Amino acid sequence: MAEIPLYFVDLQDDLDDYGFEDYGPDCDSMRVTAFLDIPGQDNLPPLTRLEKYAFSDNVFNRQIIARGLLDIFRDFSNDEEDFLTVMAIVVRLSEDAEPTVRTELMEQIPPIAIFLQENRSNFPMVFSEYLIPIVVRYLTDPNNQVRKSSQEVLLILLEQDLIFQHDVENKVCPILLALSAPDSDDEYKAEAVNIICKLASVLSTSTVERLLLPRFCELCGDGKLFQVRKVCATHFGDICHAVGQEATEKFLIPKFFELCSDNVWGMRKACAECFMAVSYNTSPEVRRAQLSPLFIRLVSDPCRWVRQAAFQSLGPFISTFANPSRAGLYIREDGTLSIRPPAQGAESSFTCGSACAGSCVPAAPAGSAQPGQTEPRVPAGGPSRETSSALHLKNSAGQMENPTGDSGLAGAEVTSAFSKLPESNSLPVNGNPGPDSQACPGSPEDIFCDFLYWRTPLPDISQDLELLLSGTGPQEAGCCLPETVRSSCVARSEIQKVLASLQEHMMNDPDVQDPSPASSSPPVPSASSPQSEPSVARRLPTTHPGGGPCSGTSDPLGAEQRQDPIPLEESKSKLQDIIPQPLLDEYVSMTDPARAQTVDDDIAKHCAYSLPGVALTLGRQNWHCLKDTYATLASDGQWKVRRTLAFSIHELAVILGDQLTAADLVPIFNGFLKDLDEVRIGVLKHLYDFLKLLHEDKRREYLYQLQEFVVTDNSRNWRFRYELAEQLILILELYNPNEVYDYLMHIALKLCADKVSEVRWISFKLVVAILQKFYSSSESALGLNFINELIVRFRHCSKWVGRQAFAFICQAVASEECIPVDQFVEHLLPSLLSLASDPVPNVRVLLAKALRQTLLDRAYFRNVGHPHLEIVEETVLALQSDRDQDVSFFATLEPKRRNLLDTTTLEKQD
Repeated sequence: MAEIPLYFVDLQDDLDDYGFEDYGPDCDSMRVTAFLDIPGQDNLPPLTRLEKYAFSDNVFNRQIIARGLLDIFRDFSNDEEDFLTVMAIVVRLSEDAEPTVRTELMEQIPPIAIFLQENRSNFPMVFSEYLIPIVVRYLTDPNNQVRKSSQEVLLILLEQDLIFQHDVENKVCPILLALSAPDSDDEYKAEAVNIICKLASVLSTSTVERLLLPRFCELCGDGKLFQVRKVCATHFGDICHAVGQEATEKFLIPKFFELCSDNVWGMRKACAECFMAVSYNTSPEVRRAQLSPLFIRLVSDPCRWVRQAAFQSLGPFISTFANPSRAGLYIREDGTLSIRPPAQGAESSFTCGSACAGSCVPAAPAGSAQPGQTEPRVPAGGPSRETSSALHLKNSAGQMENPTGDSGLAGAEVTSAFSKLPESNSLPVNGNPGPDSQACPGSPEDIFCDFLYWRTPLPDISQDLELLLSGTGPQEAGCCLPETVRSSCVARSEIQKVLASLQEHMMNDPDVQDPSPASSSPPVPSASSPQSEPSVARRLPTTHPGGGPCSGTSDPLGAEQRQDPIPLEESKSKLQDIIPQPLLDEYVSMTDPARAQTVDDDIAKHCAYSLPGVALTLGRQNWHCLKDTYATLASDGQWKVRRTLAFSIHELAVILGDQLTAADLVPIFNGFLKDLDEVRIGVLKHLYDFLKLLHEDKRREYLYQLQEFVVTDNSRNWRFRYELAEQLILILELYNPNEVYDYLMHIALKLCADKVSEVRWISFKLVVAILQKFYSSSESALGLNFINELIVRFRHCSKWVGRQAFAFICQAVASEECIPVDQFVEHLLPSLLSLASDPVPNVRVLLAKALRQTLLDRAYFRNVGHPHLEIVEETVLALQSDRDQDVSFFATLEPKRRNLLDTTTLEKQD
């Protein structure tokens, strides 16, 4: 066996290891089975010799045959009878007792399948009749390595569509279903489940739903092996995607609930990791009503690893609630964000509540508070009740309900309350309802509204109101005071009466009354309406200067009001109805330092990473919900959190629009500019994308700050300066020529003199772009000044690198034709030709390249009557006779051959 040439193939785990490269049709390597062609060996024909070695007692011989099957099939493919004989030998070889032989055979199946597919006309059913049964049989092989190899081969064949659908349904699926049966071996069952889950992604929806889905649902509840349930939980999202929304909601969601409640924390963790994929394949109603409460349970799981996975999936899960019609944005096919006109009609009423909380949309007019206004849409899946009922005292103990307690209705309810609040100058000042006032729907007038009571108190305007009523000051337009107040000259006394009656009523509230037994007096009903209550409650903290009956109780009440409205205002500012409020609350809490202690040290980074997706889901009208969270992340002590935000701030600017960007993102952007280089690079990579979204005046403020990017913490970080040059090429279009000349031109000159050649080469392109900017804007004077600056700095530079850079710049300018030819020959060409006498050969080499390969190739210089053609040709002739061989070579080289003989330096320059 010493004469047998060996060809060893490294075993790996990807596609290349199955012989695609090693046994390709263009392979020049020696064939594994070359010994079959040796004439006179054993005096046997090749086919007989093949059979001899295929069933030799020497294991190594059989391995060689199995490893060279592709070459064998090619050699015997011309004769159908010989080909079928070889196939019969392969089938017998597949039954070899040595596992290494079976493994070698299995690894050759994919390239053989491709060969047979290319020759399907000659052998239409060979693969289906001979090789597919071998792959299926090896799925139950007792050797673990053989089984793993057959599983990988099966998936490769399915991904490349090398198996007929009929064979999948009748040969592959039955064996998988048998291996995953309840009475099957545990080891085989776990492997079969893994194949079934991966198989679902390459089969049709109908096939998966008809053959694999029932068994998958059965395996999700396997109580014997938690490994089986773990595999099901890991691939649950893939199965949902394979069967579609209807089958997911009907069959898979109940199983998903069971897995999320599994006793083994690994199952719950796997469910949390695939939650977004499952949510993506459900309807909005199921997502809101069923999956959201389930996810809240995972976020609060007692196991830290489950909570960690849940918080990492929280942002992606929230993104599945995105609705382009509500958010005002959508993603195009090319992946870029685009602005959609805001939806009109019923959904526009939500902007009133958002505006009151600091949103960018304009506030609704006073007329929007009239009866009959469209209410905000209540989220699907939430309990149905009157919108304002959650704002009143409910339970028998008299405790006030938390406005944010109801996850599904909190956003819609408080928004409705905001939308019903009239303008401050339209509120009556007495306890009697005005002619246009409206009682709280669904509640009697004598029930006090705690939401209106706990809103932020406004200053006392009673004295100004008296002056207004007495005619000492002009009445403002839009003031709609009731007629009874206009005719009254004792408005102040009326207000005090209302204060006294309302104060006595509130002291019977368990939340505000004195805990002493002496304060237990019967409640006094109040006839105040929702429009009159805010005006009264706003003035409760201001007591009557003369004391009086209510002075003894107003002080503690006022102190409590001065303490509580702050957190309540914060909670109200985070209300919305796009996603369930508990999800948003949990997401906002990811910036809490306590989360890093109890969940994950990198939880803030995960929050920062998913924030643009959450902001896109909520829309710019709900930016107030994330504003504080973004500010907290931007000031995080970990630079990797700030770096994550810096890389995505330009996308967030597109989502928010120019107004919110200028107000909330620009200050953070300015902070990133002064941060570590690891953070600044994120801003720099998308500097153009961010600046183009700013207003022209705001954008002009960054001209001077751009110079700060030239200085880095580490001077060896040349890629930072390279990125700056690339961004400046794009940024040129955002500024006028004068601004480019005053600020950006000096940065380009510094970069052209950089120590790193890569930075200099990209900077030459920047110089060309600046010159093109000047001359395309008819600013030839600025262009001439820039050219003179280039001559002074580089042509007359004392270092040869600077003079070489000047030759590069001239070549790039001539190649791009960014300036008029007459300007080039008048101002740049004389300085360029003077480099012919430079003492450094490297400078003359660049001059030869510029003249021979660029200038003489231009149509302007090809004219025989050109006045400067003679001096250029004389310079080229002088360079051709240069004492340096490289200079003479490039001066002689024809322009048409430069693509073949150009140097690496010139390739980088281009």
